[in-house]
Amino acid sequence: MDEIDVIVIGAGPAGESAAARCADGGLSVALVEQRLVGGECLYYGCIPSKALIRPGDVLAAARRVPGAAQALTGRLDAREAFARRDELVGEWDDAAQLPAFEEKGVLFVRGPGRIADDRVVDVSTSDGGTRRLTARRAVVLATGTSPAIPPIDGLRRGQVWDNQDATAVKELPERLLVIGGGFIGAEMTQAFRRLGCTQVTVVEEAERLLVAEEPFAGEQVREAFEAEGVDVVTGVRVTAVEQRDTDGPLTATLGDGRRVTADEILVAVGRRAETEGLGLEAIGLTPGGFVEVDGWMRATGVPGGWLYAVGDCNGRALLTHMGKYQGRLAADVIMGKDVPESTTVVPRVTFTDPQVCAVGLTERQARERGLPVRTVTTGTGDVDGAHVLGVGITGTCKLVVDDDRKVLVGATFVGPGMQELLHSATIAIVGELPLATLWQAVPPFPTVSEVWLRLLEAYGL
Repeated sequence: MDEIDVIVIGAGPAGESAAARCADGGLSVALVEQRLVGGECLYYGCIPSKALIRPGDVLAAARRVPGAAQALTGRLDAREAFARRDELVGEWDDAAQLPAFEEKGVLFVRGPGRIADDRVVDVSTSDGGTRRLTARRAVVLATGTSPAIPPIDGLRRGQVWDNQDATAVKELPERLLVIGGGFIGAEMTQAFRRLGCTQVTVVEEAERLLVAEEPFAGEQVREAFEAEGVDVVTGVRVTAVEQRDTDGPLTATLGDGRRVTADEILVAVGRRAETEGLGLEAIGLTPGGFVEVDGWMRATGVPGGWLYAVGDCNGRALLTHMGKYQGRLAADVIMGKDVPESTTVVPRVTFTDPQVCAVGLTERQARERGLPVRTVTTGTGDVDGAHVLGVGITGTCKLVVDDDRKVLVGATFVGPGMQELLHSATIAIVGELPLATLWQAVPPFPTVSEVWLRLLEAYGL
């Protein structure tokens, strides 16, 4: 039995952040992982998906610029894009991830970890044995999530793609059907169309794509998709999937009677917590769902406050950057630092073209909370900085203002390459900066950040 200060189960970004910060603070740390160190984000999520998205974005940007557009004479090379993806994910080998933890003195244990008792974790080892770890201070769960498969008649796991299959693809299908128009479904829809799929269809049960964001965001993404030849179906669900031959095409039946035939179907309808098999029942918690936590990432209902849950497995914000933040926060609490509760301000980017970049509350969410809301909008292409970038830059920028306090509570930017505008909005919302103070922050000319000036002018400053 090994006795150690902190045991972290799960070596994705959230777990890595918690383990590294605790180790840097002088605590002894054990990091337990049964799969790849680096987690979903590095091997099947953020990094490979953006590697597949990037070539199409570059070509689209060049096509908007007269002079550069005329230089484009060839087609996108999907195989080269796949090769770059493989390089970025290290060929799905985590050997390069381990030295950084070894240098910090972190004990790495390969295998599935299971809570056996208060502060006790058993790890099943490759030789069939069990290694027992005991935490003097805390156990941190950072086990992430896995794709959810909806209850559709005829739909079977292994028959269709999830995000891991899509981002690790080696050959393009001619026809692709995407079920789900959230950020994963939307990103992969456009990426595969631009990589060379002949026919791409996306089906979203809600009335629009990206339903969690401002309504104009989903509509503008839809317009872009349809302009590129993507078939977008909203307000309809898939009711059945049929495959006549084992290796043959699949046919999906929609709720309105339409049928869509595809060589592959990507299911992107949500995520489920990876908490089954963690032994939560041994400490009185229910396995299989998200672990409820307080504002300092401590699992509720666990006497002594020794169990923490960070990242996707707590269900608060299924985003890599938020998981890393939560890992750092939990580590600080474990080390006895006096830290404020976790922020509820969540920045998010959907890497479609146009990009949808948002932080804080949508107008609807703000009104549902009873805030005195005032909103202002401006066209992304209405500033000179957008004209410099090329022809046909479109999109909408919107601020949601608490009109009593005169501070931002939400912001959305839609347009090509808008992600770098988002952090300024995040700082403004988290810092509760008065609009009069933001008016003193002068955007450089000619940049797209001048939309800030237009928005504040629209508010009346």
